Amino acid sequence: MKKTIYNIIAITMLVALMPAKAVAGDFWGDLQVNGRVGYNIGGTAPVPLPRTIRSIESYTLTPSFMVGVDAEHSFDDNWGLMAGLRIENKAMKGAVKTKAYHMELVRGNSVMDGLFTGKVEQNVTEWMVTIPVEATLNVSRVVKLKMGPYISYVFSRSFDGIASDGYLRQGTSTGPKILLGNKEGEWATYDFSDDMRSLQFGIALGADFKVGNRWGLSADLNWGLTGIFNSDFKTVEQTLYPIYGTVGVFYRLK
Repeated sequence: MKKTIYNIIAITMLVALMPAKAVAGDFWGDLQVNGRVGYNIGGTAPVPLPRTIRSIESYTLTPSFMVGVDAEHSFDDNWGLMAGLRIENKAMKGAVKTKAYHMELVRGNSVMDGLFTGKVEQNVTEWMVTIPVEATLNVSRVVKLKMGPYISYVFSRSFDGIASDGYLRQGTSTGPKILLGNKEGEWATYDFSDDMRSLQFGIALGADFKVGNRWGLSADLNWGLTGIFNSDFKTVEQTLYPIYGTVGVFYRLK
């Protein structure tokens, strides 16, 4: 699957760079510059959901905003290339029901490793600087499609939560059973913030909709191709991908 996605990125960039007159034209003079603000909606999740996650119990919207600027050069009336710089926050708060889900938990002074069955609450927050590079296609006078890769540097991050209403089998599925309640002192906690990666790569696709000479609306999907944890982190067995949609407003500065 990843090989196919990388091929799509390569083809998109090649198509955007095909018109030869981009080299000879007045590149800088033709740039269109937009300022953007948006709201990120999404979360981090394995794809597909493993059998050890039985159901999603709750999902809460969190303050997850994006502000940035981008510049676009048009090769002709249809094709262009857009690059941007954004500061954004991607966060989520939710809870799932699990069965035999591998976890490392802390209760009091004890660290417990094993297979947890019960309720897991997650709080994830990432602050990052993102650089997207996208090919653009004008499908009409008011609608523009966008697609391309992005890279994010995560400068602040946290991943923690609570495990409750269940039990942990230490070590293996037949190991000692430790009951976890739903009150403070009975539940266990976890914090994997130090194991999160600093660099993320992904692919973005979306559309801009003009609503005036300078104003417009946007809708984007940002799909991470790298998990949020370092490659040597094995406590959570599945790779958790950051998958977020962004709804926003842009204003033409130039």
